[in-house]
Amino acid sequence: MAVSSLSKMTVPLASDQSSPVQGLLMPKLKYRFRITFENYGVSFPRTEMTKQVMTCSRPQVEFEEVPLHIYNSTIKIAGKYTWGDINVELRDDASGYVSKLTGEQLQKQLDFMEQSSAAAGIDYKFLLRMEITDGGNGNYAPGVLETWELYGCVLKSVEYGDMDYSASEPVTIKLTIMFDNALQGPGEGVGAVVGRTAGDVATGVGQSGGNQVP
Repeated sequence: MAVSSLSKMTVPLASDQSSPVQGLLMPKLKYRFRITFENYGVSFPRTEMTKQVMTCSRPQVEFEEVPLHIYNSTIKIAGKYTWGDINVELRDDASGYVSKLTGEQLQKQLDFMEQSSAAAGIDYKFLLRMEITDGGNGNYAPGVLETWELYGCVLKSVEYGDMDYSASEPVTIKLTIMFDNALQGPGEGVGAVVGRTAGDVATGVGQSGGNQVP
């Protein structure tokens, strides 16, 4: 039947690598997501923050390059890592929830009135959770396809946007957030248990088991 051709709409692979009738897996979609903030500001509810999110970037991690200079060549190994900043843009609601909570979070980091700073990072850091869902709603609860939890979040910058007599768009607040660590899961991807080998050679081609050298 003609419908069988749909299973061939994918990238052809060897039979021992993938089922020849699998077809193409459904991708995650950019517009099916929700963002929640824990320990952000001091007021409740914080759910209005989730409702007003417009865009949010996903985590980005980068390892420092450690060059090992040797005879006629250079070997590279991974050094310390750094998580890049993420950006969240929200509508500035007429009730003032987003602006109020964001102002409170800034005040936790630094009291702009008294010019007094927090005693320790734990006094103001918050957690941000981003979830990609499968589109369910109402009587059909959304399934979570992916979760990122960002720990030790701090507001690096807050942009309160602009006003424009010629525009019809909502006023927005843009947050740039730096953080200490991020885990994907639960138990999947970044943060999953994959084991640890203990080799003693700087080169390799990626096999598990430690000391394989091409």
